[in-house]
Amino acid sequence: MLAAGLWLGLPPGAAAQRGRTDLPSPFTIPDILSAPFPSELVASPDGRRVAWIGYEQGKRNVWVAEAPAFRARRLTRYTEDDGQELSDLTWTADSRALLYVRGSGPNAAGETPNPTSDVRGQEQAVWLVSALGGAPRRIGAGTSPTPSPSGERVALVLRDTIWSAPLRGGAAPQVLFRARGRSGSPMWSPNGRQLAFVSRRGDHGFIGVFDVARREVRWIAPDVDLDNLPRWSPDGMKIGFVRRPGSLFPGAPSAVPDSGTTLPPFRIMVADVATLDAREAWRSPGGPDGAFPGMAGEWGLMWAADDRLVFASEQTGWLGLYAVPVAGGEAARLTPGGCEVEDAALTSDRREVLYTSNCGDVDRRHVQRVAVAGGAPVAVTSGPGLEWRPVPLEGGRVAVLRSDVRHPASPALVSDTAGAVVLDGWPLPPAFPIEQLVEPQPVIVRAADSTEVHLQLFLPPPGGLADAGRRPAIMFFHGGPVRQMLLGWHNRGYYHNAYALNQYFASRGFVVVSVNYRLGIGYGRRFRDVPCGGRNGACEYQDVLAAAAYLRARPDVDSTRIGLWGGSYGGYLTALGLARNSDRFAAGVDLHGVHDWAVIAQGFPFERPPGLADSVLARMRRASPVGDVERWRSPVLLIHGDDDRNVQFQQTTDLAQRLRRRGVRVEQLVFPDEVHSFLRHASWLRAYRAAAEFFAGTLGTREARE
Repeated sequence: MLAAGLWLGLPPGAAAQRGRTDLPSPFTIPDILSAPFPSELVASPDGRRVAWIGYEQGKRNVWVAEAPAFRARRLTRYTEDDGQELSDLTWTADSRALLYVRGSGPNAAGETPNPTSDVRGQEQAVWLVSALGGAPRRIGAGTSPTPSPSGERVALVLRDTIWSAPLRGGAAPQVLFRARGRSGSPMWSPNGRQLAFVSRRGDHGFIGVFDVARREVRWIAPDVDLDNLPRWSPDGMKIGFVRRPGSLFPGAPSAVPDSGTTLPPFRIMVADVATLDAREAWRSPGGPDGAFPGMAGEWGLMWAADDRLVFASEQTGWLGLYAVPVAGGEAARLTPGGCEVEDAALTSDRREVLYTSNCGDVDRRHVQRVAVAGGAPVAVTSGPGLEWRPVPLEGGRVAVLRSDVRHPASPALVSDTAGAVVLDGWPLPPAFPIEQLVEPQPVIVRAADSTEVHLQLFLPPPGGLADAGRRPAIMFFHGGPVRQMLLGWHNRGYYHNAYALNQYFASRGFVVVSVNYRLGIGYGRRFRDVPCGGRNGACEYQDVLAAAAYLRARPDVDSTRIGLWGGSYGGYLTALGLARNSDRFAAGVDLHGVHDWAVIAQGFPFERPPGLADSVLARMRRASPVGDVERWRSPVLLIHGDDDRNVQFQQTTDLAQRLRRRGVRVEQLVFPDEVHSFLRHASWLRAYRAAAEFFAGTLGTREARE
């Protein structure tokens, strides 16, 4: 398929350049996917060490760097592409060791991911490794390791119950306590004598406090609401938490609210641990922006210095940080408006917040710092690169993860003079084609309803494989949909890979656009939460058509050879484009996409939730690719792992049968025992190679289209 006549999208006139000696050799998919990816950057309590999870072509290991040189080195030695994730990286209180989880959580059937189909099976377990090196020690099955302040024990979660194990001595974990509901999010008190936790009970949830000496559980101001994010005060006398209204019933389908809808407000609560009484410190305003932001993670609530609580809110329509006194009062906005915060961390003295945002640079990420007492934020990083996941080190220094258009994600130290400097010892394979990558350009188009849509445009390099005539083009859609593609190597592993494949397509002569359609993050809540999106009408498809119109108007694009690709929600938009407009889109590669919202809403096997009317199901189906399957003509490659925990594998099974019955060309690549975001590097390689070969055969020649 990759013979001379089909040279992966080679337009007329480009073949003559293959004999030139001044052009670099084209890089391969293994070359561009060879870059390692760091995640979960964490600083030790003493600020002298920083650790992270390193992914190297499927091999996942714990890495560390320490003062003064901060040279990167591996702590663990996992050498196989076995699909076993590392996560929940946590320092012990003495900064001498790291806890982490190896393996992924079970699916609804209780099966732990096993993408190599290992007959011995796999497990999810907590491990401990010394910061000086040596063999890791298994603590026990579970997740969410939380070491005690004394360094004697670690709490962990297994089967919705909190367990405890000694950090030394090798004794097996024991159940710490049993409580009704799904217990999780353990957090030790500063003196280690009590443990706060969240008890999730479907339509409501409580904050519990377990007293180690008395061996009793007490509940903080139980209510009909959903309580979450418990945060101890430094003296251990109080607990702050977020209180959100309880839900009507679990699994109820909900429409995305429009800009006039009043969302349920949330409250910042402060409880007295001795009396268990809780009072309201702050309540979000009513209106369309009143709900607690779903994108905020553990940084959504932090107990800062001088008895201030720092929290996340979208009360102005943009996700920002605010601070309110523990005693209550007005909340002060800490971060600018018109932009969004993505993660945050307190400095060691709790007087400042380090945060990542797109403030002043909407399609990138940079790090700023601001005093919790208020004041003007100060830039920690800036420029054409991207920086995220800031963590404070001793002496006021900051470690980050960083990338740019050519350099993939790397751990770095921020220097006042040189910016974010990559740590020595972090590997970049010799085959990685850093000098052959192109710089994506920002493009803004307007949809039919005047919505502004941001694109990233990847043009083939001058003098490369394609340098003349009209070229084939490819449109990429991210998943989520609460995601945003950026002007550089992405800060999430799934889209780090997607950026790599878009670069590969550009190197092979394709014009590529990545579409930041509505429902995504980065451009405010009103862009993200639209009443007509997805299963409620798919109005974001207007953004797909606007991006296609932009490509069709370009003089360097052959409008008869435009392909679509994406994963998850991006797979949904790929399939929707082929179903509705095979006249405009010549082919598509659909990775684990949604194809029938009605089936998603009912579950599989079908168990319709209460209140789901036939009219609602009919509307969902009209917004689905299967709703227009009779108009589908273009060939498609379907790629899916059959242990997908995000999108039912049945979605691909059903679509393939429908298309086969209509005589549409359907190719497929199925990964037995793989999950949604493929765990094995080998799976990514096979998927991307199949995509490249498919587009080579469907878009790579002009043939009868001329």
